[in-house]
Amino acid sequence: MEFIDLNAKKRTSTGKGAARQLRRSNQIPAVLYGKGIEPELLTLAIKDLDLIFRKNGRARLFFNVKIDGENTIRKAFLKELQVDTVTGDYDHMDLYQILLDQALRITIPVVTTGKSKGEELGGLLQIIRRELEIICLPENIPDCIEVDVTDLGVGESIHVSKLSLPGDITIPYDVDFTIITVVQPKGYDSGEEEEEGEAEEGAEGDATESADKAK
Repeated sequence: MEFIDLNAKKRTSTGKGAARQLRRSNQIPAVLYGKGIEPELLTLAIKDLDLIFRKNGRARLFFNVKIDGENTIRKAFLKELQVDTVTGDYDHMDLYQILLDQALRITIPVVTTGKSKGEELGGLLQIIRRELEIICLPENIPDCIEVDVTDLGVGESIHVSKLSLPGDITIPYDVDFTIITVVQPKGYDSGEEEEEGEAEEGAEGDATESADKAK
């Protein structure tokens, strides 16, 4: 897991007017908060965020937050980035401070590996949960949760209880819900009816042959 350097300044002004003034100076308001600490109001430079997001995307980012005038570096992750739906401009950022020796909750994407037996037979693979919340130490946070679907047949599912997770990673769910399934598409033919039909036809043929011999 990589921690990205992020420079910040403290701010005292709040409200929409102050936020607009910050944006006119190419900055946005931010807040740094966490378990057992008082929230701190910050400002971030838009040019710094542009560079970070272009290089790393916006998902599951961890930062070394350097607040101007302080010698301490805060470890934090991107909790939320608010973006203007019309202009696409950054509006506000939430940073959650963490300690490396304390577990935290974070959402991780689910990624499948392999091609299921059900797909080979014409089934459709459906990912019911594309993300899962996990609890673990920051240093053990995986990039994704990989699920091997190779042995999954048509009509079969993988539930959260069947996941094999490394290290101290746990999933805080009480309900054993479905993560991935292979569904039967419309017009799907498993071949069983054809086999049954062939068997019935064979039985009828044997009966006819026996009757002919009896004559």
